[in-house]
Amino acid sequence: MDIGIARTFLEVVKTGSFVGAANNLNLTQTAVSARIRVLEEQLERPVFIRNKAGAKLTPAGEQFQRFATTLVQVWARAQRAVALPPGRQTVVTIGAELSLWSPLLRHWLIWMRRECPDIAVSTQIDTADRLMEQVQDGTLDVAVLYAAPSRPGIVAELLFEEKLVLVRTTPTSVELTPEDHVQIDWGEEFAASYQAAFPDQPNAVMSISYGPLALEYILAAGGSGYFRKGFIRPYLEEGRLILVPGSPEFSHSAYAVHSSRADAGVMDRVRAGLRAAAQIIL
Repeated sequence: MDIGIARTFLEVVKTGSFVGAANNLNLTQTAVSARIRVLEEQLERPVFIRNKAGAKLTPAGEQFQRFATTLVQVWARAQRAVALPPGRQTVVTIGAELSLWSPLLRHWLIWMRRECPDIAVSTQIDTADRLMEQVQDGTLDVAVLYAAPSRPGIVAELLFEEKLVLVRTTPTSVELTPEDHVQIDWGEEFAASYQAAFPDQPNAVMSISYGPLALEYILAAGGSGYFRKGFIRPYLEEGRLILVPGSPEFSHSAYAVHSSRADAGVMDRVRAGLRAAAQIIL
């Protein structure tokens, strides 16, 4: 399979037309059509339905799309691995959910630079489902997630188990209403547990998917919300936040996951750094 053909296919999918793909790839429409024709000959199936409105995927095209994405990603990773920076022996690709980058992955990056100067690092932020897919298809070495689904060929290590606690801003003489509560996206498991604990709670007026942003907001505007206890410890000690008495706490664990086929020596070093970073934030 020509990687150029896979890229052309994905560009047609993205733009919805051969003309748009040709413009984005700096190719002629004839060249784009020729590449797709070669692909269809190799697959022995049409991948697009062409009409005046553009190009729509056939069922075969829909099946091929995820494989084309993997082909392009694996090729890009191979290029990075071959073209290593001077003095580096290998490259590690790591991804994490957004809320785990600060501060866990920040500490890990610093640890890697200090303890593993021979390893180059490539990072990304994505959803848990996408990260798991990339670990499974080999385009990502390690993912750091709040939940570790059990899948064949996947190794998961618990990095830390923390509590999500309900806090509010001070002074306590300022009365807070249900509308002052900020709903934070801590994943499906937390959402289900929260709904069970607060069945009569009205829908939040303010919903924020990123914990640090939610914290900045309530510190500036006042309010309440669930946060990782270790993350908000300095604000509790300063008196800017207080725990809401009698409120339920929820377990919130983070895991490092990787393929069982990954290089054991490299993974040992990566996991050691993640464990060291986890100790700092707890």
